[in-house]
Amino acid sequence: MFSPVLILLCLQGVLAAYLGERGVAFVDPTTNGGSLLDNAGDGFGEPLNVIISGLSSPDVLTDDGIINFARAIGFSKECLGIHLGAPQSANLGDGNGFVNQTIELREDFGNALLGTCLESLIGGNHFRVYRQNGTLADTGALFLAVSKEEDIEEQHTIVPDGYDIGRDLLAANAVNDGSTTSFGGVTYYTTAENITGLLPAGAAGYVEFNIAIDGIVTLLTVMIVV
Repeated sequence: MFSPVLILLCLQGVLAAYLGERGVAFVDPTTNGGSLLDNAGDGFGEPLNVIISGLSSPDVLTDDGIINFARAIGFSKECLGIHLGAPQSANLGDGNGFVNQTIELREDFGNALLGTCLESLIGGNHFRVYRQNGTLADTGALFLAVSKEEDIEEQHTIVPDGYDIGRDLLAANAVNDGSTTSFGGVTYYTTAENITGLLPAGAAGYVEFNIAIDGIVTLLTVMIVV
């Protein structure tokens, strides 16, 4: 017997398949001259190492939706709404060219109101969000640049192997050993798939802080359970 949750998720997936261009998980940015590295502003970039699939529940892919999902997996908006440093940009090959990050979210240590203030002091996981929605690839997918960073004394540089570590921590929180996660009265069921071939392994002088990566991008499909 199939559980009601699995039946619901299957029906939602079938519905997504009929939504035209929004019915694909994502389009490889390099197909249309984009990149899986954002622009950190210094000639280097951070890997877009997690993708929230365009086949996720539509409400997840909105600005408010990704913030609520982030809170369900241990992240929240920046401390007191204050952002230090220039935003980074990314070209997702959707025809929009380089666009600044939509939002930056930080580990909240279990406190969605003030926990990110602690992350700003002691370091932790964080991610930037970019949306693929141009005329060349209007998938609605969210590309995340995830990394674990040092504390404020180290000027928030990335910890050794911090891109791969940050990706894996976020994915583990989202999948939650096959269970659901929830916040603000919304419950999520998330599945993950690791994809190779989108990002090259290594650093080769193009990854920010010259930190080598394993080249894996994790695709998350996030469904709202009702």
